[in-house]
Amino acid sequence: MIMLCVGGILALVLTMLFGVPYIDLMKRKMHGQYIREVAPDTHAKKAGTPTTGGVFIIAAILIASVVTLLLAQELSKYSWIILVTTLLFAVLGYKDDSLKIKGKHNQGLTARTKLVLQIVISLIPAIYMLHDGRTTVQFGSMFINLKLFYPVFAAFAIVASSNAFNLTDGLDGLASSCGIPVFFGIAAIATLTHRPDVAIISAVTVGALMGFLKYNKPKAQIFMGDTGSLALGGLMGTLAVIGKFELYFAIVAGLFVLEALSVVIQVVNFKLTGERFFRMAPLHHHYELCGQKEESIVKRFALVSMLFTLLGIVLASGGRLIW
Repeated sequence: MIMLCVGGILALVLTMLFGVPYIDLMKRKMHGQYIREVAPDTHAKKAGTPTTGGVFIIAAILIASVVTLLLAQELSKYSWIILVTTLLFAVLGYKDDSLKIKGKHNQGLTARTKLVLQIVISLIPAIYMLHDGRTTVQFGSMFINLKLFYPVFAAFAIVASSNAFNLTDGLDGLASSCGIPVFFGIAAIATLTHRPDVAIISAVTVGALMGFLKYNKPKAQIFMGDTGSLALGGLMGTLAVIGKFELYFAIVAGLFVLEALSVVIQVVNFKLTGERFFRMAPLHHHYELCGQKEESIVKRFALVSMLFTLLGIVLASGGRLIW
């Protein structure tokens, strides 16, 4: 528990220290965000806000994780798989952000290219776990042996997590506020299941996101961009795969699941009926167009994320936490 606090505090301090010079650098280079034409009208004023803030978030996570894991003598092969996978997702996201900045529009890598690269990166931890003998997923007393299908399942979980986090990153402070409880929940479940390496990296990420909120809360000084959102979402999924609690993760990350599902529902319903199910997807944009203020949406979504996290922790503990 002490090392979890150490890691979280170290990441918090590093993120806050890295933030000021990085934001100044982005402002000098005029590396700002380009807003999608289909975004709500209220987002127009955000155009030009510095982006790629994920660079200093991920840097803080990697540094704080390695230092804390070394201090705790828990720097395992699994830790390196998690950190390398996160770094690769960050590189992918940075490439996407760079293309948007250079092209001065909100179109980076093509959806197909991005998806293929996400799958390739996700297969690293997925295949490693298969090589390590991991083919079974558990929920309560139920065990499902996926055999050789396990890497497909694991890669899907990681890619879906990466994209869900990316979709949720649409309002100032939203992804960070909703992500903090999820990573806290992952740390709690990893502690319950005796995975200190996973717990430490999760706690470090909580600290980094708390530090980033100083710069990303309304009115945001910087956006994390795909550099941060793809990497943090990929990190969430990878932690669940390495920690061997993929099905519980789907509950802990329930808010992100809802955000992703809202997009799926919108697309399917439009193709079948020619009408939109929501005013706009992802879900947070629907509430924006219903007249709710951005700060109100962020607070409510963060609360829902906390509730999903608590439910996931209770279920993963077998109910021990409420008795």
